[in-house]
Amino acid sequence: MCGCGFLGVGIWLRLSYAGYTQLLPKYSLISADSLCIAVGVIIFVVAFFGCCGSWFQSRCMLITYFSLVIFMFLVEFLFATLAFVFRENLGSTLREELTEGIRLHYNTSQSNSLENIWTHIHHEFHCCGVSNYEDWYQIDAWPDKRNVPHSCCMPEFANNTACGEEGNQDMWYSTGCADQVQMWFVERLHIVGIVGLVFRILSLFGLISSMLLFCTVRHKRTSHTYKSYDPTT
Repeated sequence: MCGCGFLGVGIWLRLSYAGYTQLLPKYSLISADSLCIAVGVIIFVVAFFGCCGSWFQSRCMLITYFSLVIFMFLVEFLFATLAFVFRENLGSTLREELTEGIRLHYNTSQSNSLENIWTHIHHEFHCCGVSNYEDWYQIDAWPDKRNVPHSCCMPEFANNTACGEEGNQDMWYSTGCADQVQMWFVERLHIVGIVGLVFRILSLFGLISSMLLFCTVRHKRTSHTYKSYDPTT
């Protein structure tokens, strides 16, 4: 059920928020929709082996389920270690990719595109650009202008149609969105920790129960206690 849920969310994001793939142009395969789809498929496949192995008491499926969960533990540990070791490089790479997405892929003529995403980010975090509003200068959408999107305007200047044009810097948010989004994630790390802990507990319970059932099935097939009884002998 969790796998199907992740898969449904991923498909919904892919259809409704296609512009997310343009936030990080070189890493579009690890966008939110792609990650949800991949996680959903992996969880569904792993759970399929566990459920079918338990229902049909198949030792082959149970040991496959056990092996896949162990492999997932190792992969998660590897990625977490790499992310911690290269956390500074990840931050700088993320900033560069977001800036490149703005410069090359921002387009005001397409619906559900990068424009809508950055508009939501600007309004939600009261920021402008990645590092600051200068990230919007002379992008491909307006190559000869030092303008910013209208969403960069502070609320009191939102009705000014010329707010986003060059020379009105006092009307724009001065802070960049990268720091604001980072602080938003830091403030919610405890939620990520709780979800991760619950997932680990459930995975550990699955490992223990699959091995117990595997041993039980093996015992049933080898024990003389379960042989048919003939009352005439």
